[in-house]
Amino acid sequence: MNVMALLLADSRFPGGGHAHSGGLEEAAARGLVRTEDDLPAFLRHRLRTAGTLAAVFAAASAHLAGQGFTEWSTVDDELDARTPSAAQRAASRAQGKATARAAGQMATCPAQVLLGIGRRPHHAVILGILAGAPADAALAAAYLAISGPASAAVRLLGLDPLRVNAIVAALGDEVTAVAAAATATAHLDPADLPAPSSPGLDLLAEEHDRHHREEVRLFVS
Repeated sequence: MNVMALLLADSRFPGGGHAHSGGLEEAAARGLVRTEDDLPAFLRHRLRTAGTLAAVFAAASAHLAGQGFTEWSTVDDELDARTPSAAQRAASRAQGKATARAAGQMATCPAQVLLGIGRRPHHAVILGILAGAPADAALAAAYLAISGPASAAVRLLGLDPLRVNAIVAALGDEVTAVAAAATATAHLDPADLPAPSSPGLDLLAEEHDRHHREEVRLFVS
């Protein structure tokens, strides 16, 4: 994995990931996740659905960037079509905008790299453009799909951070498998990319968005 991909997957990268729980906050509010024992199932489900989708588009975007592709609105539209929740789309674009802004400050990411992506790209798309190799982009996206909610669980529920990190580590083989499968589809036309769905996470996202407008929440999504 190259250094840029590692940087993008780092929780300290100023890409706005710290403000998003990936549905964990709403799940916790509903009592679906209370303890460390509840967390693996939530993370595994998120990895196999939203994480897979992000990995697929990150890998495809990395592949297209390597070929000099510039029509990023096409890829963005395809990811929009696979994200039925308006709240999920907004969260993805908020992280994408923050990631693009942070990347624009790096000497290794000249402004030319970001031309054509738009002011609010989907996070998986900009992640792929910046990460380099499709395999690295997919692995970063798959890892972020569970590391963000895992970190949110510690902050929201006061879970043992050592046990939570052990849970994330135990999912390592599944993260690798998701990334490998996504990388295998990177060459496909964006219209033909897989579209795993997650109605449960979509509903949690919509409910969280409604509650966030009614009361103070720790996370934006």
